[in-house]
Amino acid sequence: MQIVRLLLAGVWACIVTVGASLALSYWKEGHAAPATKQDYAGGLVYEKTRVINVPMIAEGSVQGYIVAQFVFTADATVLRQLPVPPEAFVVDEAFRNIYSDENLDFKNLSRLDLAHFARTVREHVNRRLQAEVLQDVLVQDFNYVSKDQIRR
Repeated sequence: MQIVRLLLAGVWACIVTVGASLALSYWKEGHAAPATKQDYAGGLVYEKTRVINVPMIAEGSVQGYIVAQFVFTADATVLRQLPVPPEAFVVDEAFRNIYSDENLDFKNLSRLDLAHFARTVREHVNRRLQAEVLQDVLVQDFNYVSKDQIRR
């Protein structure tokens, strides 16, 4: 009889311990501080675009390609509020400017005014996004590769 009492007391102690633990965990979960919205670091962020290849056409055929990559700076809070990422617009504006520039001497790129080019891309992208999103556009790579170099 005493063994049965001892076993019942042991089972009762385990049930009370498990019940108290569960009750405490549910109580703490219900009274936990509400999760605060995560604050993101503000300031400027730098984002790279993908590499673009712009065909250079002269004398009725493709003579080579301008290979370019850009970096743009923008305010982090403004970027998070945009419905679309600005990278596609930067790539599109850069491609359009390079492709449509009839004065571009692709065989002598040292004559290209990169500051004016970057400023134009920034202004056009901001106009298309209808906000001052981009702070600056930087040129990371800008090279001409001729058809002969591609074949090698």
